Amino acid sequence: MTLPEKLDRGEAIRYLGGAGIELTDEMNALIDDCERELLSVIAPKYRCITVALPCEEIMRGEDIRRHLEGCDRAVMLCATLGAQADRLIRIAQVSDMARAVVLDSLASVAIEQVCRMIDEMIAAENPGEYLTFRFSPGYGDYPIELQKTFLTMLDAPRRIGLSMNESCLLIPAKSVTAVAGLSKEPIPKRKRGCAVCSLKNTCRYRRNGEHCGF
Repeated sequence: MTLPEKLDRGEAIRYLGGAGIELTDEMNALIDDCERELLSVIAPKYRCITVALPCEEIMRGEDIRRHLEGCDRAVMLCATLGAQADRLIRIAQVSDMARAVVLDSLASVAIEQVCRMIDEMIAAENPGEYLTFRFSPGYGDYPIELQKTFLTMLDAPRRIGLSMNESCLLIPAKSVTAVAGLSKEPIPKRKRGCAVCSLKNTCRYRRNGEHCGF
């Protein structure tokens, strides 16, 4: 798929603020350098499939049932920046933690931008229909263990090289699995934010009075 030409600087700065890093001229120069390096190595890949609802394989927990209420189909998707993004971050963690934090923040921004591009493609392929926002394993009471189901149904290991470890964390790390509902009728706004996030008790943004954007 097409690479983002530029990364969302405002989002990256917000991530860095959550990590307690101040924005200075030196930090701005570091962000520019890290952005160039990251964009030179990432290779975004994705997979989408559409399933009829109800789909019992993915319907576990009340939050996902509420999220997909009124939808007759759902789009399951996965996306990754590829292994080189992880490699850059790991190398920087050995010798330059400030650079590692900047690379990590920019990579988080990059995978979200890739997912937004996928959202736009899904919407274009389903004109006149309504698409919910993405909902991922680990949100609310949606079990993180469903990563395995998503990866299997999407054939992600073979198609885009996306797998997971024993803790259900995705490999490469800068990757996403999610589901979004499709409806022929307007979709009421669903609850989202810290209240439905499984990381709400450990989130670095909440500790600083901020939020991640979800």
